[in-house]
Amino acid sequence: MGAAMSSLLRFLGLRSSETAAAEPAETDSVRRIAARLDKLDPQIAKYLAAFSYVLARVAHADLEIDEAETNKMQEIVQEVGRLSEEEAVLVVEIAKSQTRVLGGTENYVVTREFRRVSTPEQRGRLLECLYAVAAADGSISTVEAQEIRSIAEELGLSREEANSLRSRYRDQLSVFQKS
Repeated sequence: MGAAMSSLLRFLGLRSSETAAAEPAETDSVRRIAARLDKLDPQIAKYLAAFSYVLARVAHADLEIDEAETNKMQEIVQEVGRLSEEEAVLVVEIAKSQTRVLGGTENYVVTREFRRVSTPEQRGRLLECLYAVAAADGSISTVEAQEIRSIAEELGLSREEANSLRSRYRDQLSVFQKS
């Protein structure tokens, strides 16, 4: 493998074939967020890093992360990670930054990482939290709903599971709101 390709793989958070066999790939976004959670068990930090990144992915689906979405992400991350408010704010800010900068290249890879480190119940909980973040401003846009649908598929959730959660937020879906 050439040096340029190896550098590109490292930038994207992927390892070369030589190192990939030794250890599962994780993305730079997950590593950066997890590093800020150094007091936690490394597996829990990876889980929380991927979780927070995917939350930010949905919030940024419409290319804007508003204050209500940020506050909801902080609340969720604080609860899920059992973090202090300060730690949750830091984790969410890093996740938002990583999503804005690397979203196009890392979204699928980070979601796949979350699937790898989570249980089916945790994946369902994440999907529920994605709807809560998207609805934080009072309306789930079509692009946010589509992003959540894509994430559900990437997580391996069935259409029935995804639709069941979606139905709980029907009133916030912009396609059902009166203008």
